[in-house]
Amino acid sequence: MRYSLMATVAMSVLLGACGTASHSSNMAMTVDTASPAAKPLSIVPMGEYRSGLFDEGAAEIPAYDPANKRIFVVNGGEKAIDILDMSTPDKLAKLGSIKLETWGKAANSVAIHGNIVAAAVENDDKQAPGKAVFFDTNGDFIAAVTVGSLPDMIKFTPDGKYVLVANEGEPNDAFDNDPEGSISIIPVSGNLADLSDADVRNISFAFLNGPDLPYGMRTSNPGTSSVAQDVEPEYIAVSKDSKTAYVSLQENNAVAIIDIETANVIRVAGLGFKDHSVNAFDASDKDGEINIRTWPVMGMYMPDTIDTIEIGGKTWVLTANEGDSRDYDGYSEETRVGKLPLDPVAFPNASSLQKDENLGRLKTTTAQGDTDGDGDFDVIYSYGARSFSVLDADGNMVFDSGDKFEQYMAANYGNVFNASDTENYSRDDRSDDKGPEPEGLATGYVNGTPYAFIGLERQGGFMVYDLTNPTNPQFVTYHSDRRFSGNPEAGTAGELAPEGMLFVDPKDSPTGNAMLIVASEVSGSTKVYDLK
Repeated sequence: MRYSLMATVAMSVLLGACGTASHSSNMAMTVDTASPAAKPLSIVPMGEYRSGLFDEGAAEIPAYDPANKRIFVVNGGEKAIDILDMSTPDKLAKLGSIKLETWGKAANSVAIHGNIVAAAVENDDKQAPGKAVFFDTNGDFIAAVTVGSLPDMIKFTPDGKYVLVANEGEPNDAFDNDPEGSISIIPVSGNLADLSDADVRNISFAFLNGPDLPYGMRTSNPGTSSVAQDVEPEYIAVSKDSKTAYVSLQENNAVAIIDIETANVIRVAGLGFKDHSVNAFDASDKDGEINIRTWPVMGMYMPDTIDTIEIGGKTWVLTANEGDSRDYDGYSEETRVGKLPLDPVAFPNASSLQKDENLGRLKTTTAQGDTDGDGDFDVIYSYGARSFSVLDADGNMVFDSGDKFEQYMAANYGNVFNASDTENYSRDDRSDDKGPEPEGLATGYVNGTPYAFIGLERQGGFMVYDLTNPTNPQFVTYHSDRRFSGNPEAGTAGELAPEGMLFVDPKDSPTGNAMLIVASEVSGSTKVYDLK
């Protein structure tokens, strides 16, 4: 391993004993204690567009054109970007779509600034360089440039001067072609029609290939892939002043902080590990009950969506801590705790822990945990933190929502607790994996109050937090339009698997109120909400 794991664990236990989750900064961090002293928020469901495609990724990432009141939604099922009319928000209607076969296999992300639409398009050969493709808001082609392998997310800076692309660089299934992850920065303030590959600046993570990783970061395949190959940039957020980008390195449990103007990495902030001997969670899908309790497990935060918001003149970074692994035919780090050889000193009760009704079913990794190299595992890790977190502008974690999500679901949705996103009444189905699986995230101001909206991919719906005090956000409510009485495959189960979430400012909204756009991957549907 490339850093002192024993030191990490020791610090985690120390912090956990003080009632906080483990993290990689020296700042004090608050864990949600669920005292809902937050301002009320009205969430009014409005229009919905359903693609009619079930579990095909037909509604993934939305972007919004305020001038024409249109939503552009990545439709992976049809390998296109759907254009929806939101001028009458209680009646979303499809106007057309942008086909992408000319430039690659499919779009993974879309973004809009002014009258320009940008799409991240992966190559037919997934491991080869992809494209950033630009259109006007009528869908007419303007330009395309080459970026890194598997462009997974695309983002305009707020000032419209640059487009940033997170190139995930996933390996092939045989794991014999593992391209490096990277970030592409594209200047777009000039004449886009003149844009060429020479204008693209690519940020490499090869500087991490030395002997040591940043504290609290990890690799998923140590000793085989280089760190630069192992890094898989997932999602991008940008500060309000357009100077700094924050990129989630999901599988690596880290966030990269980037100076946009110079195209340099300022810092890679490892997120550390969440001490589940303090922070409870439900670890088994085979215990026949909801059992949220503490375990001798360290949770890897592994954020997917990341967003920024300015509060009190400071930039704050929010993460939805979904979790993910590298799992391929040619190499997989995934196993279950029941199959791990556990160190008898660290785990004297291993035989009890490894029962299916305890930790035996929990998904874990073989890439970390053997701290002394003797072939057995001294630390157990789990994927994701089943929470959202707040970081300061330097990447130090200052808040985590703890076990709030699962505790709320247990108390209010016990019959469908930790359900699957493809089947109804699959109670406890996801407890051994990543629980409710926070994935989507959006932030914005409603009537002067800053809020966070966190989508739960497996459970469905979204949590809402008041961010007035960003170091101690307050739980407001949970909203879900999933219908557990319906049939998912027949399209009668409502919104399933919120993937992409987008906040719309009141000045840009057709209602004059703030709005939230949610694209749900499994149900293939896009729905809008009025917020007031």
